Amino acid sequence: MPKIILGLAAELAGGKGTVAKHIIEKYDGSAHRFSTMLRDVLDRLYLDQNRENMQKLSTITRKAYGEDTLAKVISEDVKKDDHEVIVVDGVRRSADIKYLKELPEFKLIYIEADIEKRFERIKERGENPDDKSKTFEDFKKDHEGEADIRIRDLKKHADYIIDNNKDINYLHSQIDDVVSKYK
Repeated sequence: MPKIILGLAAELAGGKGTVAKHIIEKYDGSAHRFSTMLRDVLDRLYLDQNRENMQKLSTITRKAYGEDTLAKVISEDVKKDDHEVIVVDGVRRSADIKYLKELPEFKLIYIEADIEKRFERIKERGENPDDKSKTFEDFKKDHEGEADIRIRDLKKHADYIIDNNKDINYLHSQIDDVVSKYK
């Protein structure tokens, strides 16, 4: 199978991690997350890995070094990856795909899910320390953050739009359909 790089864009708790996990397990793929580099820096600074700190660090980094700084890091990481199926998890703005779009193997997937479903999922997963205590009102406020507003704009740039409002089998079948186009 030729190499394929799938960028995943979705609003908070939209299913990016679930899709990445499926691809890794079923296709022996690999995943790269924009948040990994932010979490690495927060760890070195001995700061909590919460959403607020990641947003601040992302904003500071992009303002100081350019909007495409994180995109450069991801693009270089992906180029060095020898897997046939690679996932880039957490595309949030068009600058994030600036360099990835130059790679012929890159395809952007936009995952849609209703806000109520996404709120249930964030509470269940508890990825960040503040997720379990989050109210629906807090969750709606998170959607007004600079990065989250820009995610919605990515839909018009997507090569594929996936519906994640049904069960996990339906989600997996849509992803399998996309991957099968490149086998």
